Order: sequence, then C-alpha cells, then structure tokens
Amino acid sequence: MSQTPVLDVKQLQTTFFSADGEIPAVDQISFSVNKGEILGIVGESGCGKSVTSLSIMKLVPQPPGKITNGEIWLNGENLVQASEKRMREIRGNEVAMIFQEPMTSLNPLFTIGNQLIEGIRIHKKMSKKEARTEAIQMLKLVGLPRAEQIIDEYPHQLSGGMRQRVMIAMALSCHPRLLIADEPTTALDVTIQAQILALMKDLNEKLDTAIVMITHDLGVVADLCQRVIVMYAGKIVEEAEVRDIFKNPKHPYTMGLLQSVPDVREKKERLYSIPGNVPKPGSIQTGCRFAARCDKAHDRCYIEDPKLYQLGSGQSVRCFLHEGVVAHD
Repeated sequence: MSQTPVLDVKQLQTTFFSADGEIPAVDQISFSVNKGEILGIVGESGCGKSVTSLSIMKLVPQPPGKITNGEIWLNGENLVQASEKRMREIRGNEVAMIFQEPMTSLNPLFTIGNQLIEGIRIHKKMSKKEARTEAIQMLKLVGLPRAEQIIDEYPHQLSGGMRQRVMIAMALSCHPRLLIADEPTTALDVTIQAQILALMKDLNEKLDTAIVMITHDLGVVADLCQRVIVMYAGKIVEEAEVRDIFKNPKHPYTMGLLQSVPDVREKKERLYSIPGNVPKPGSIQTGCRFAARCDKAHDRCYIEDPKLYQLGSGQSVRCFLHEGVVAHD
C-alpha cells in the first residue's frame, strides 16, 4: 500500500447556524487517507461522522450548514476552494459516495440503467451504447446476477442488498480514487451485510481504491479497515491501527465502545452501556466533551479541553491520562 495521501483533511470545521446560535457539528478535525487504504470512522449517532463525509463531498446543505474552517485536499486540490461546477466534475470521477439507504438514493422513476449510464456518459464522454456496455460490466463486477436484465429494471423491483450493490456499481463506475461509504450496510440483514463488506474489500484490492468506511459497528471495522478514527461530539478522540484499537484502546470512550460489544464467549445478564448520552452539538463550551460520561474524569477535565496527544506507537488520543507525550492539534 502506497503512503501517498489521496485525501488530506486539515483542521476541518463544519458549522450549522440555527436559532440557538452556531453549532460546530465537526470541530477542527485532521486526518489523511492513503492510496489503497481502508480507513474506518466510528462513533455513536450524532458524533459528526456523516457530516464529515458530506463536508468532503461538499454536500452539506447551505443553509443551515457551512464549512467555516480548514482544508480538504484531494489529489493535491483543495476542495474547500473549488466551485460547484468543479465539484460536479470531481464527484463520481475522483471521489464517490455510497449513502446509507439505497432506496432513497436511487430515483424510483428511472431504470437502473438510466441512472448508471448518465454518470458514465457525463464523466467518461462515451456514446450511449458504450456506456450501457460499461454499466453492465459494472453490475457484473459487483456480483449482480442477470445484469443484462437488471439494467432495464426499476429500483423497487430489486431487494435491499441488490439496490446497495447497484449503489456501489454507480459509485465505482468512473473508477474514483476515493470511495466514501456512509453506513452502507445498516439497513441490510447480516448475511447480505457480510457479502457487501466482502465485495468492498475485493474491489479495494482489485482497483486499489481508497475507502473511508463510516460506521457505528466495530465488527465492520475489525473485518474491513486497516486504520480507525474514533469520533465523539464532533472531535477525534483516538486514532490508531485497527489491531491497536482492539488490543490496547487508550481513550475511555473507545474502551466503553469496545466493552459494549457482545462477546459470545461470555454469558452476561446485561450488556455494558456507556452511561448518559452524546451531548447536543455545541452544548459543551469548556472542558472535555466526554467528561460527564467518563469514570476517569477529574476536576481539570471539566475546565480544559485536552489536546490530541501523539503516542510513540502511531496512536493518538485526546485525553489528559496521556499528557506525558508531545501534543499536536
């Protein structure tokens, strides 16, 4: 795997403007994704995962949202400064996204073929006949049977798993360097979920496409990703190789997430859950955002916001428990 960053996000802040004031849904986050790498972004609902992905695609609804700070470098180009016309060229061609629910992402009034062929013709400047042949090849690539018939069918005629495969085919049809998958298996049953994850892993290896996998499921992270970012209340609280996160988590929030995963080897009356709820974005003005739910919190945690401390193993963590090392933010 090459160490050339396909995506480099620097100090990204995405703010929503409401009657209650400015709400930073994503607050000064930085990370990169290398060519051919699968990066996981995990956290509870409301932690800023999906807003991060929409910010990269520049699809945050304006109003009420806006990227208010930072840079998003994709293949050496800062997307924050790119015009909407330029973004239409970039989306699908260089970066593509698989959304959470395929039924709402596919237009029910058009056939699968119409929707696939349109994107291919826009970006690849092919004739209609060439684009149709390419679309059938993409449907076969994602493991759909009878691709020649499916191309003329409508979304409601397909199962959830088949629609999700169509979404992946659409996302990959122009061979983007980066694929963002926002909870792509949430609405699917376990068997289909395993098939979709295996398909994404296979396509990553065949096409060398970098993938950002956004999920709340640590099982998906363990199965698919090489590196993982843990987000909480709009900030990155931990980043590490997947094996380090599972073997040696450093942040109390990451420890809580791992503890709450059921273990078939142990019989427990009740599953562990982190006490309390994710705070409303923007509601915590001072101190660590996890302090109110943390069993290791002390007075300083409610007053000061910890830096992101870089550990020697390549792991970084936002917690005063690891203050003895060099901090960066």
